[in-house]
Amino acid sequence: MLAKYRRRWRNWSGLVEAVPNFRSYPVSLEEIQAEVLRAADDGERLRVGGSGQSFTPLCWTDENLMSLDYFTGIESMDMQHRRVWVRSGTRLVDLANQLSERGLAQVMLGASGQQTLAGAISTGTHGSGVDFGNMSTQVTALRMVCADGSVRTISAESNKPLFDAARLSLGALGVITHVELQCVDAYRLHYRSSRDQLGPTLRKLDKLKRSHRHFEFAWYPNNDNVQLRFMDTTVEPLSPLNAQRLARNLVLENGAMWALSTLTRRMPGSREAAQRMTTWAASNDDVIGEPNLRYDTKRIVRFVESAYAIPAKFLPEALKRMESIIRALRFKTHLPVEVRFVKADDIWLSPCYERDSAIISVSAPVDVPHQDYFNAMAEIFERYEGRPHWGKLHDKTADDLLALYPRFADFQKLRKELDPRGVFLNPHLCALFGVDQL
Repeated sequence: MLAKYRRRWRNWSGLVEAVPNFRSYPVSLEEIQAEVLRAADDGERLRVGGSGQSFTPLCWTDENLMSLDYFTGIESMDMQHRRVWVRSGTRLVDLANQLSERGLAQVMLGASGQQTLAGAISTGTHGSGVDFGNMSTQVTALRMVCADGSVRTISAESNKPLFDAARLSLGALGVITHVELQCVDAYRLHYRSSRDQLGPTLRKLDKLKRSHRHFEFAWYPNNDNVQLRFMDTTVEPLSPLNAQRLARNLVLENGAMWALSTLTRRMPGSREAAQRMTTWAASNDDVIGEPNLRYDTKRIVRFVESAYAIPAKFLPEALKRMESIIRALRFKTHLPVEVRFVKADDIWLSPCYERDSAIISVSAPVDVPHQDYFNAMAEIFERYEGRPHWGKLHDKTADDLLALYPRFADFQKLRKELDPRGVFLNPHLCALFGVDQL
């Protein structure tokens, strides 16, 4: 097994940095088991670091950090039932390509193809569409190495409570090594976008949500512009992925974002003008592609993000309150407020547990002060029973989460049963689960 000592690790945004004593890169299930047992026997802690897409310190550790970068790929398939077993270190973009080669696809994708499969389901990664849950709802079974080194195969049939906890568990129950996904036949999507204003968008919101397979929108609060994004299945031929489109995504969007981020950092008074320019630079797509086409847009400019899931029925009122506060407090940001829609599920730690949700995210360039803005928005989300996205910035602790998640106490109890010594915890998770600091 490849191993490295005291090698620095950073997440994508650069906000979280760790120098673990030991970094392991297992290539087999047996090596994963051995590393978990070694850490447990030595009285140490172990976290699994995915691709670092989360903004919160979920993976931070100064002890043992495991990477599953060499534990990837599809392991087996059941074509009759369209189910596949996938090693958990597989990046989503690679999984999409491997499934496409076999005539299959995931029913719904998130925005980033660089996430690992385990990281995506463990944090509740989602797309947008009122008929689709988050990515954890696609899981039909998983395998997990527990703190005692045992391997458990978990499904709804074998242990429903554990299954509903493990599908989205922040890496706190064990090391997820394999995931079985329910897939569908490969399909094509017609990607379109258009511009509107917030008022008209909210007035026709129900129709927009119900008329499209996937619908989401980006709202620019300082000028009230909205970019509407639609994705619908089609049998039309694929659009050519020409150099012009790829250049626009890479150069125009990222170049404009970098230039405007630099401008607003040096000249804060320019932020309203910058937001108008950001609206102009956003893609106006009309293209037919495979579901993973959205992974083609690379994000080079670093930013930070906070997101909350609120009951979908509260969205119009929440956005109007956000608009009022942003204008009253004169928050100027050229990055949009993103709104997506996710179906209710039965997963204990899912932000969409037992309620159809609108997920609202706010973001800011990583080097621009954002705390006052994020705090003010979080206060609004709390008014509407907002549950934080686990991979996005928030300040919630166990007491808050007990009130927000009906099965949170059950998860705490199960976590303690599976990992009584806290092998898989770190300070961030201790705060989340109400465990005394290690």
